[in-house]
Amino acid sequence: MWRALEPIHAVTYFEPEPLQYCTALGTKGFWMSYFAQRAAPLGAVGPDVVGALFYGFAPGRVARAVPDAWAVASPERFVAARLAAVDVALRRLLGADVIASGGLAEAAEIATAAAAAAPTAGRALAAANAALPVPEEPHLALWHAQTVLREQRGDGHVAALLTAGIDPVESLVLVAAAAPAERAAVRDPANWRTWRGWTEEEWVAGAVRLAGRGLVEPGGAAVTAAGAQLRREIEARTDELASPPWDAVGEAAAERLLELALPLRTAVLAGAFPAVDPIGLAGDG
Repeated sequence: MWRALEPIHAVTYFEPEPLQYCTALGTKGFWMSYFAQRAAPLGAVGPDVVGALFYGFAPGRVARAVPDAWAVASPERFVAARLAAVDVALRRLLGADVIASGGLAEAAEIATAAAAAAPTAGRALAAANAALPVPEEPHLALWHAQTVLREQRGDGHVAALLTAGIDPVESLVLVAAAAPAERAAVRDPANWRTWRGWTEEEWVAGAVRLAGRGLVEPGGAAVTAAGAQLRREIEARTDELASPPWDAVGEAAAERLLELALPLRTAVLAGAFPAVDPIGLAGDG
């Protein structure tokens, strides 16, 4: 379900309209726009809170965007700009016929029910987004539902990482070391360091810690059997923690949503979605 629906949310980051809307408010560059949009539902929180909840980002990268973003515009204005920009982007990507279709309305209805059933206790990003009004228009309701669902899943993933004793930079070293050899760009530590803002020294220190636990080979270039097993356990626990919304709507409704979402996904991925991305959908087709 995440792979089917996540591109619909990801227009927030990978299509041009959200960046344009944030730039019009006064942000500078992609990352200030990213942090402002994603953190805005939390209110005017500081970099320590944003870094703690987003987890995988280097503190320095967060601090270059927050709290300066709130001096540019209030969180409420960023929430409004995000929704307006997504509206324009999805209308362009999906087309008027799909926007007005019964299938999209049905998909939005199922996804909204799933999001309403998503537990948010202990999940700050999910709770902050769930507290926002559900948009009336189906394409925006679907986007809003996936925003809640993906943040709910992400909050659970952070809990799984914490339980496994994996800190933010270690989580990225581990995923890069475990990436399939044929996905060289995802496997390249330099890409992960660039995407998330870690220094080479911080990355090397994380790899040394993981190697000391027997989870990656020395230097972090490859995952060990123990590291691969731990990563499988983390992903399985993440899935388990993300399952209540789908249990609530039932298998038949979830399968129907999957059927309805796949053409939408294809249309979104045909837009400006990058060939290599840091959220795990690169090369997914």
